[in-house]
Amino acid sequence: MNIKDIIEQKLAEVILNVYQLKDIQIEIQENKTEYEGDFTIVTFPLVKQLKKNPESIGVELGQALTEQTDLLESFNVIKGFLNVKVKNQFFVDQFKTVSDQFSNIEKRNETVMVEYSSPNTNKPLHLGHVRNNLLGFSVAQILMEAGYDVIKSQIINDRGIHICKSMLAWEKFGKGETPETDHVKGDKFVGNYYVKFDQEYKKEVSELVEQGVSEEQAKKDAPLMKEAQQMLLDWENGDEKVRNLWNEMNSWVYKGFAETYKRLGVDFDQVQYESNTYILGKDLIQEGLEKGVLYQKEDGSVWCDLTDEGLDQKLLLRSDGTSVYMTQDLGTAVERFKENNLQKLIYTVGNEQDYHFQVLFKVLKKLGYEWADQLYHLSYGMVELPNGKMKSREGTVVDADELMQDMFDIAKSKSEELGKLENFTEVEKNINYESVGIGALKYFMLKVDPKKKMLFNPEESIDFNGNTGPFIQYTYARIQSLLAKASFVVKETDAIELSQSEKELIMQLSNYKAVVARAAESLSPALVANYLYDLVKSYNSFYQNNPILIQEDENIKQYRLNLSDLTAKTIQKSLRLLGIETVNRM
Repeated sequence: MNIKDIIEQKLAEVILNVYQLKDIQIEIQENKTEYEGDFTIVTFPLVKQLKKNPESIGVELGQALTEQTDLLESFNVIKGFLNVKVKNQFFVDQFKTVSDQFSNIEKRNETVMVEYSSPNTNKPLHLGHVRNNLLGFSVAQILMEAGYDVIKSQIINDRGIHICKSMLAWEKFGKGETPETDHVKGDKFVGNYYVKFDQEYKKEVSELVEQGVSEEQAKKDAPLMKEAQQMLLDWENGDEKVRNLWNEMNSWVYKGFAETYKRLGVDFDQVQYESNTYILGKDLIQEGLEKGVLYQKEDGSVWCDLTDEGLDQKLLLRSDGTSVYMTQDLGTAVERFKENNLQKLIYTVGNEQDYHFQVLFKVLKKLGYEWADQLYHLSYGMVELPNGKMKSREGTVVDADELMQDMFDIAKSKSEELGKLENFTEVEKNINYESVGIGALKYFMLKVDPKKKMLFNPEESIDFNGNTGPFIQYTYARIQSLLAKASFVVKETDAIELSQSEKELIMQLSNYKAVVARAAESLSPALVANYLYDLVKSYNSFYQNNPILIQEDENIKQYRLNLSDLTAKTIQKSLRLLGIETVNRM
């Protein structure tokens, strides 16, 4: 329990004793005003019930807190706001408590699955996937820190018409080339053929339109599209030649994905493949028809009527018997709950799929799966660039690998410009460039609330000042340098009279667990990122205002070194919740 929680508890007891009122929501803020005090208590919620002015309520509460608790050193009331100064000993005791906060995670005995990434095997990962992966991975880390058992998972979209487009283009235009012969990363190699398909398909559509066919009809009649559709049917029917090509091209892509994930610093505990789960989805469709939950049209297609739920009618199986994404997602969800004892399943997917997940959850509920209430769509805003949106079929995506390399290069350029790594070896320099560049990317992506769309600017993200990853990493490195110069070893100290900046730093450190709990509840790494920024600002204020290495009193010096050490550990722990690594020198 941090100091703020203690004040809330004591305040509730005092309000009950003095006014016989229970469950009153009184706001307590860290005091940022020029008035003396560590916290400000907002008295206005009591005005209406007590029919008193806020100033008199503030005085009464201040006196009662002083008389009935050993919490306060002093108080003052300014315009109805009660400013309280907490006794030094409470901060000293709090620091002792906070020092142990990483050693005891209270387990919840609940398992949560977090799905993220879930790429298609017809193209490499791009900027949108980067936000998806970083968000999903960070949410998983935060949930683990909050005491949950977590399964990190992805479903790979390894079948469908879009996959067949790449396969067909390679078959027609590839001339036997492979990623090895072209010296191209496997996922990029296959993605190039997806772009090639689109280019050739558009040519065919244009030719048909010139012959007088309507554009809508031309898109259906284009030979390439018909061949791709036939290839999908052949795949579903188990055609050996098509299956062999599919296996080979997917293996190229998986090798490429593995390289990207490694550099991005994300991993998975479970991987599922749509090529397996789409069959299970079809079984569910048959089950729904037998129960009368779903219905079949004359053309053989199967639908679910959700008009009574405020939605519309949803196609679940095409007239030719092929499945749609919804069919596969139904099968995947059932499989996950069958194989794992889950209390929650979180889908990390962009907000353009909001409607899809509304439908998915409703259909599962209609099919009789009560655990549908345990499904959650972590909907996040799209990432936009200064020059507009991305279109993968046109080859205008921002490639994830190229983005990470750009971040490395920018970090290198800025570090060299500032002369920060002059005495480093080349190996040490490259480790720093990677840590700073990728850390900047992750922090910039995660400090924005997931629900908001964001504009990503690589140059802005790598700044050694302000609310950025490098600024936070630099503070950590500065503390490591300080501890090294002091030949630091943790030692017990006697209590000292704390300065205001020391109190503020202890308050920030004591907030760690509460921030993790809120971030886990709201599934928002932004809360951790912004906590980190506040913590680093508090430390820098403490560092500027309190001599450490030149402090003559050894007890005070050791206390401040202990405080610095715990700050560094909290920074490192918090950064790792965001998937960001630290370096000891910058």
